[in-house]
Amino acid sequence: MIKVGIVGGAGYTAGELLRILLTHPNAEITCIQSTSNAGNPISAVHTDLLGDTDLTFVPDLDTSIVDVIFLCMGHGKSVEFLTENEIPSHIKIIDLSHDYRLEREGNDFVYGLPELNMEAIKSANKIANPGCFATAIQLALLPLAAAKKLSEVHVNAVTGSTGAGQKPTSTSHFSWRNNNVSVYKAFSHQHLGEIKQSLKQLQNGFNEPVNFIPVRGNFARGIMATAYVDCDMTQEEAVALYKEYYKNHPFVTVSDINPHLKQVVNTNKGILFVEKHDNKLLVISMIDNLVKGASGQAVHNMNLMFGLEEKTGLRLKSVAF
Repeated sequence: MIKVGIVGGAGYTAGELLRILLTHPNAEITCIQSTSNAGNPISAVHTDLLGDTDLTFVPDLDTSIVDVIFLCMGHGKSVEFLTENEIPSHIKIIDLSHDYRLEREGNDFVYGLPELNMEAIKSANKIANPGCFATAIQLALLPLAAAKKLSEVHVNAVTGSTGAGQKPTSTSHFSWRNNNVSVYKAFSHQHLGEIKQSLKQLQNGFNEPVNFIPVRGNFARGIMATAYVDCDMTQEEAVALYKEYYKNHPFVTVSDINPHLKQVVNTNKGILFVEKHDNKLLVISMIDNLVKGASGQAVHNMNLMFGLEEKTGLRLKSVAF
């Protein structure tokens, strides 16, 4: 059994990790740290787990009882935690924040998008889990970059309110978000850096704009991204390109019909739809922002790091209605 520790156990991503790992056949949760909830039952915060676990939050991580640590804190907190705490080298680390996603001197984390870096993930000791928008958008663009056919990109993507985290804000509480949509961080979203980094990894020298308009949706979870680029392929050629790229990636499906968001919510799936319009190629990409866009992808990375079959513990079904 893989002994799992979670640091920052009270938020949405930690709650999703617990939901997945409690039924994972090869994982045992041994330590869930939360400074603000130390001593409280897990189910007092993650109420969906009432009756599923008797675990309680602890104030400090005990590294003697873990094989892997998931860092589920706010951006900037992972760097702070790893600076202040010496983690034994045999313990694997999966960070779900933004702190280690971008390449820089001294950063020894592997960027954990399995559909891009699977082999590197298998031998890694530290993983920087991708962002939710970044995951959906990269899935839409990786095959084009791999084929050296990527040009200027235009993306519009809408996300559920859980993407803003558990702490209520003026744009995430129900009375504001319900029956409402709005644009934020147009052309300047923090996930653009990791998206461009990955595209350059596949298409050396790619330096075209990625024009990204993020939208706050009036629903709780899920991301629908629509991307379009100039493209000289036929629709049949483009669909074949995408199906070939993802043929060995079990969580990504290239659909022959236009999908809808309920097909991915509560699952680790990514569903793509490719359609040609004159000289434009439209790619629709859908994921659950908390699962494939965060905690499910983190468990997928854990499976790869420990040599397990990729879908272990992640055969999750969507809610159709």
